[in-house]
Amino acid sequence: MRASKLASTVLFALGALSAQAQDAAAPVIDKGDSAWMIVATSLVLLMTPALALFYGGMVHRKNVLNTMLMSFVMMGVVSVIWVLVGYSLAFGKGQSGFIGGFEYLMGNGISLTAPYGTQTIPAALFMLFQMKFAIITPALVSGAIAERASFRGYLLFMVLWSLLVYCPIAYWVWNADGWLFKLGALDFAGGTVVHLASGVTALALCLALGKRKSTTPPPNNITLTLLGAGLLWFGWFGFNAGSALAINDIAVNAFVATHLAAAAAMVAWLLAERLRTGRLTAIGGASGLVAGLVAITPAAGFVDIGSSLLIGLLAGVVCYYAIQLKHRLGYDDALDVVGIHGVGGLLGAVATGIFASEAINGAVVTPAIANGRGALIGNQLIAVAAVAVYVLIASFILAKLVSAFVRMRVSDDVEERGLDPSVHGESGYGLDEFPNGTTTTVVTEERVILPR
Repeated sequence: MRASKLASTVLFALGALSAQAQDAAAPVIDKGDSAWMIVATSLVLLMTPALALFYGGMVHRKNVLNTMLMSFVMMGVVSVIWVLVGYSLAFGKGQSGFIGGFEYLMGNGISLTAPYGTQTIPAALFMLFQMKFAIITPALVSGAIAERASFRGYLLFMVLWSLLVYCPIAYWVWNADGWLFKLGALDFAGGTVVHLASGVTALALCLALGKRKSTTPPPNNITLTLLGAGLLWFGWFGFNAGSALAINDIAVNAFVATHLAAAAAMVAWLLAERLRTGRLTAIGGASGLVAGLVAITPAAGFVDIGSSLLIGLLAGVVCYYAIQLKHRLGYDDALDVVGIHGVGGLLGAVATGIFASEAINGAVVTPAIANGRGALIGNQLIAVAAVAVYVLIASFILAKLVSAFVRMRVSDDVEERGLDPSVHGESGYGLDEFPNGTTTTVVTEERVILPR
């Protein structure tokens, strides 16, 4: 009898210890991490209006509202798509390694109190954070096709693109079931998912839509571009440091690396510009810092200070010369999305493989280089190639498909008159600029004041 009681007591104690061990292993919500991620999520959302300012200042004044709205409207359109189905496709459980399922369809099952996976923040907060990435990625693309894209065609294309291109890529790279994630490819905050994908999509749309009638419009307000660039720099701290998904040493490292890469790239771009043209321009400084932010994005949580500075310097020089390719190859990338985001994202992804340090983030980098540094670089190249090829083909096909139903490019008359008055019936600089719905006076004035 005593032996039976002793055995029962021992079994009960072992069961209690086992339950405690399981509870200890289970992730719990951390209030500090959650507070930081609320801030980071807000910062990433700020980046889309900042992008609208950055792009809006560089186009012809008769197209400033249309250009800004193409970024701004994504905050509404993609938010709805993401919560209804996009998040499930990108972060739901999948069987194939290529796309998620429908477990979070219509927002079902996204908990306010339980974490997603092994994180220490609520699943709903993780969903919102990732939503902001899904918003800004198609907005980035809009800069390449500014001043000639049909607004309706652009909206339809981006709805389909978000579901059929962005969501699968996010699944491949960031979902634990994704094939590139399992391969060991590293992308801390979106070098391939956001920047390479947007840059390659921009190239596909440039080829599909063709050139503008005038490819050198005078920037309407460079001060807006500088303001937008500064706000992008500020918001990018949420973009990169927030991708640690906690307030820890990885977040601090990403914060430091992000700032230094942007600073180094701005200096490098300006120096390259000075050597080539003899000038230092405001648009050059703004573009340089963005190039640095793009290139450090996939590496921010994996590299040390020296590497982040080097990545920034490389990005400033490489992206500056990359934007010259459009003149040689003949595609019309209006605001240099291909050269900055496409080339910058590619550079950053490869640099991540070269410079990722176990001392900075051993939990991720150590298994990634288990087969050697060369194997990690090879995995980065596979990820870059797979994303680029899929995005280019899928985006071009989608553009042609949408064109069969909705015009993707405005008419020559609308392009000449300007998209603001023709499409939106508005002016960025006063309604009296378009008397009786025409732009003849404005165009004439601009040709006198700002000759092309």
